[in-house]
Amino acid sequence: MAAIETEGLTRRFGRRTVVDAVSMTVPDGAVYGFLGRNGAGKTTTLKMLLGLLKPTGGAARIAGLDVAKNRVAAAWRTGTLLEAHGLYANLTGRENLDLTRALLGLPRAEVDRVLEVVDMSVDASRRVGGYSLGMRQRLGLARAMLGAPPVLILDEPTNGLDPDGIADMRRFLKALPERTGATVLLSSHLLGEIEQTATHVGILSEGRLVLEGELARLKADLAPEIGLRVDDITRARAVLARHDLTVEDQSDGLTLRLRPGQDHEAVTAAVNRDLVGAGLAVFALAPRARSLEGIYRAVSAAPKVGSKEIV
Repeated sequence: MAAIETEGLTRRFGRRTVVDAVSMTVPDGAVYGFLGRNGAGKTTTLKMLLGLLKPTGGAARIAGLDVAKNRVAAAWRTGTLLEAHGLYANLTGRENLDLTRALLGLPRAEVDRVLEVVDMSVDASRRVGGYSLGMRQRLGLARAMLGAPPVLILDEPTNGLDPDGIADMRRFLKALPERTGATVLLSSHLLGEIEQTATHVGILSEGRLVLEGELARLKADLAPEIGLRVDDITRARAVLARHDLTVEDQSDGLTLRLRPGQDHEAVTAAVNRDLVGAGLAVFALAPRARSLEGIYRAVSAAPKVGSKEIV
């Protein structure tokens, strides 16, 4: 059973469709990176998953429960960290958590458990007003994990953090499913952070889910790029025009993009032979694995056919 699943999830505001028939699947135990530009419909989708906004059409399920029909039960199975923490600066970290614990009717030991998970036990007696932004983020995560919900929905958890704080949060998020058993839906527009954190990704564009899948497989399915450095780029371009490649300028040379299905080893050998045969000095010619940014670019450039575009 999927931890989160939607079928044709749609939200319109008047005549404007903000979320358009989104069917997404977040596998149990995954860290799912939910990507898209600002205005792509991510926040609206999250609000429907959390029962804060009623869909115009379609359905959303959390841990098998239809959110529209079982809003309270689904909420109990979901921990949430939104950008606005709502923490009380004049209270300690422990006191903030204890307020939520009491409202949820949970035992006092639950506060100690989540503080240990986020490595905040030592600082729990300090007032939140003296916390760094990274500490506030971790305290917000601790509050989201009270009651051990099987699903965590986190909206931009690294937003505003310094490089050290981002690295700490990245390590923490990657380990969450193993440490807690929770499935994580991570909404972000930071491709580099998602690439280092997520096991699965879904890309939203203009309200539509245009790509979804396991990140490692999506990378493998894309034809690799070839990095090229030569002594004369202009002459090299003339030689490369004989090959079925897309050639792009880079600061340190050229990037050659293959088509899906092309044998990168055969293409690399043929390009090298022709460049050397034309009297060019080849300084570097090597395939490079495609990045999440490359996947995002490929999907964004592809024509949208159906609800998902497979690259």
